[in-house]
Amino acid sequence: MFSSAVREVRRFNRFYTRQIGVLQDGLLDSPFSLTEVRVLYELAHRDKPTAGDLGRELGLDPGYLSRVLANFEGRRLVRRERSSTDGRQSFLSLTARGRKVFTPLEARSNQQVAAMLRTIPSRRQKQLVSAMHVIEDVFAANKNQNTEKSPYLLRTHQPGDMGWVVHRHGALYAQEYGYDERFEALVAEIVADFIQNFDPKRERCWIAEKDGEIVGTVFLVRKSKTVCKLRLLLVEPSARGLGLGRRLVTECVRFGCQAGYKKMMLWTQSELGAARHLYKEAGFKRVERQAHTSWGRNLISETWERKLASAPLSDR
Repeated sequence: MFSSAVREVRRFNRFYTRQIGVLQDGLLDSPFSLTEVRVLYELAHRDKPTAGDLGRELGLDPGYLSRVLANFEGRRLVRRERSSTDGRQSFLSLTARGRKVFTPLEARSNQQVAAMLRTIPSRRQKQLVSAMHVIEDVFAANKNQNTEKSPYLLRTHQPGDMGWVVHRHGALYAQEYGYDERFEALVAEIVADFIQNFDPKRERCWIAEKDGEIVGTVFLVRKSKTVCKLRLLLVEPSARGLGLGRRLVTECVRFGCQAGYKKMMLWTQSELGAARHLYKEAGFKRVERQAHTSWGRNLISETWERKLASAPLSDR
């Protein structure tokens, strides 16, 4: 006999697929299936992924994905670009025709979700989004716990976390770089502004845990309608070498794309070598340097930027 949890999950799946209309032959009144629209979405919002990238992200069988891509190529929706460094790899992107086909699907999806949300009071919308985050985080945490290369889990923030963020930034930067208590005050201002003006659709805080202890964090915050900022990246010394810093930056970039931002920027210091390496690796480029005296130190600040392959998804 199956447990009540199994029955409840299946019941919810039936309810939600009916609610968002994915049981129709053509999703969003289009000739495409749900899987095909998801592949188009990833191609529209990623910077030239490989077929392997898409397969891992969507959990698709390589043979099935190959047939989908071949169909798209036949319709002149997708192009392949051979890697200059590895002839076995090809990078995928939408053609102009592909973007023309996908754009109305994107708009229709936004309109459909917006219409669904209009029937729900604002307070209940926040509860709905929060519940979705819980579902996502539970499955992500379970996946991380069962992956040997990721001995940590990521989750969104909860009460008590902001105090940890302020405390550990203050203590760790004093210990490793000699920053005084004014740096801790700056971090406190940033997290207070984040909590007081938090927009769950377009902002996120990730908290990393290992063996039940918090070991890292990063924030993505809104700067304008099209620009977001990566802030307060921190990895505890005990968790360094696990790839956690890279994962936190990657999650920021992925969420920034999904939230519809066009550009991500960050502000750092020239002496933070490990963080600067991660930013460069993730595609950020330094656009400005400026000498300043702050937190009891003579420093050189740096502004880094990265373009995001995304389209507005404010009603997503």
